[in-house]
Amino acid sequence: MDPVHPDFVPDASLDREEMEALQREIAAQAIFEDDFDFDPGRVRADRETGQQALDATSDGTTDGDAPVVVGVDQAFLDDDRAVSALVALQDGVVIERTHAVAQTEIPYIPGLLSFREGGAILAGFRELTVEPDLAFFDGSGRIHFREAGLATHVGVTLDLPSIGVAKNLLCGRPVASTDGLAEGERVDIEADGDVTAPDGTVVGYAVQSRQYDSPNRYVNPLIVSPGHRVGAATAADLVLSCSAGYKLPEPTRLADKYADDLKSELGD
Repeated sequence: MDPVHPDFVPDASLDREEMEALQREIAAQAIFEDDFDFDPGRVRADRETGQQALDATSDGTTDGDAPVVVGVDQAFLDDDRAVSALVALQDGVVIERTHAVAQTEIPYIPGLLSFREGGAILAGFRELTVEPDLAFFDGSGRIHFREAGLATHVGVTLDLPSIGVAKNLLCGRPVASTDGLAEGERVDIEADGDVTAPDGTVVGYAVQSRQYDSPNRYVNPLIVSPGHRVGAATAADLVLSCSAGYKLPEPTRLADKYADDLKSELGD
């Protein structure tokens, strides 16, 4: 899968001001509402087949009309190399895994993650033989200072419906406490003075995908935001529909596991 907008491909040679200007252009092109052809009700997780398929892809028992969902995660082999791990699922079953290694030319800078990791991710998408309908990214989407986190940057570049699934809140404000939420609950995250969206705009949700049934233990919620061509509420719905007993939704959970395996294999 090649970029539809090559002018948005992350360029680590830009200075910070130029990177931030590019992010504003990307955010202006992003569509933060539902604009896709697949049935979101057909996007689901399958814990058992997902686990089995990490070692072997589908045996042909998937529903070929179901949407293809790709989970994307990254790992660092050393200070200079990142590996992107992509796991494609259809009808809850893994149908393809692929990866790519690329140089990282800049250090981590809050708000500019896509310029560090985007090259490896786009290289991974070029290795895919299936055509994805939707991508889950380990990173932010619209919940970003300039509304152009990793999921938005890559989603717009590929013109691919995408969702950002982050573990920590980068910016914005929850409208209520996110402590001790019950499984399946969500809390709106609104734009504030740190976000370029109008103040009060719902830019995503804190989503409780899993929770312990104990007053003494708790799981923090995921921070879910639209990347491109998916609305905020639909992004939260899809993350919950792809959760299968773990904190991370299956697409990114399996990509995370694959990235760890690749790091062990390629890091030597």
